[in-house]
Amino acid sequence: MKKILFIFGTRPEAIKLVSLIKEFQKYPQEFEIKVCVTAQHREMLDQVLTFFKIIPNFDLNLMKPNQSLFKLTANIIEHLENVLTQYYPDLIFVQGDTTTAFAGALAGFYKKIKIAHIEAGLRSHNKYSPFPEEINRVLVGHLADYHFAPTEKAKENLYKEGIRENIWVVGNTVIDALFLGLEMIKEQGEESYYNYFHFVDFSKKIILVTGHRRESFGEPFRNICFALKEIADSFEDVEIVYPVHLNPNVRKLVFGILKNHPRIHLIEPLEYSYLIWLMSKSYLVLTDSGGIQEEAPSLGKPVLVMREVTERIEGIKAGTAKLVGTNRNKIVYETARLIENVDEYNKMSNAVNPYGDGKSSIRIRKIIEEML
Repeated sequence: MKKILFIFGTRPEAIKLVSLIKEFQKYPQEFEIKVCVTAQHREMLDQVLTFFKIIPNFDLNLMKPNQSLFKLTANIIEHLENVLTQYYPDLIFVQGDTTTAFAGALAGFYKKIKIAHIEAGLRSHNKYSPFPEEINRVLVGHLADYHFAPTEKAKENLYKEGIRENIWVVGNTVIDALFLGLEMIKEQGEESYYNYFHFVDFSKKIILVTGHRRESFGEPFRNICFALKEIADSFEDVEIVYPVHLNPNVRKLVFGILKNHPRIHLIEPLEYSYLIWLMSKSYLVLTDSGGIQEEAPSLGKPVLVMREVTERIEGIKAGTAKLVGTNRNKIVYETARLIENVDEYNKMSNAVNPYGDGKSSIRIRKIIEEML
């Protein structure tokens, strides 16, 4: 029996690993599965674990207010030394580009344990955007032994960096989680979800907004907020729902500019199940989040990406997403086009999602069966 340890710390990592954990758990004769969370994002992480019924075997609980990247990285590595001494797996799974993913891969390397990287090969080619994620994922790429790339473009990026062995294009596990989550909601019934969003008029065009990127703090975020206000002022048949990130840099600006607008609903961060349900009911999505750029197209929702660069260029090329940056006028113009022009909307809504078909976890499990 092969021992596998999943290491993650944030909500996006958890979302992209739950379907894979569950897939491996179907084969208890072949794999012993353990889960280690750093709780880099405590509350938002726990929501996903609870919804998908994942119980961590190791909970490092490292989240602290205003923790610097220096302290967080050092704390994760130090605590993982204890975990890996106590439980020495045959393989460590890390996901994406968080500080936890980087520290987890580095700790595994120090212990000479094989490392599998989920969502390998994403690159913006700008080391400070997203920060610190771009360099985190580059470093993980050079530490990992098995690389599960979501797209051919991601595989090409690894090749260009001299990483040419043990790369598989498998799609993105975020789509697996999305379909699994919506199926679970369907089985439970939607009444509690409509009740939760009782303040939203679903007969109108709903725009879902998420925004929290560190590189957008300050003036770029101010531009985003004024763009949202202008959109709400201009279109009476539109309502904006914005789950506001807990980061004080985000909340101060968002509430300062957008509170008390009758068609802008500023709400607390949503549990994953409520977010994907709301996404399924939305007209379009404005975001700087990576995962949503992949999820929303699977539901036929156009995505406007409020970042200057994106590592998810496949969606831009496929026409499921459009890069609008943090320029107020551009955000307003592109949103207005999708509201007013049915042809433009349908072109994006009907474009084929390049990020996967919901079967990535099965592919990864089969590959690991062969490799270990």
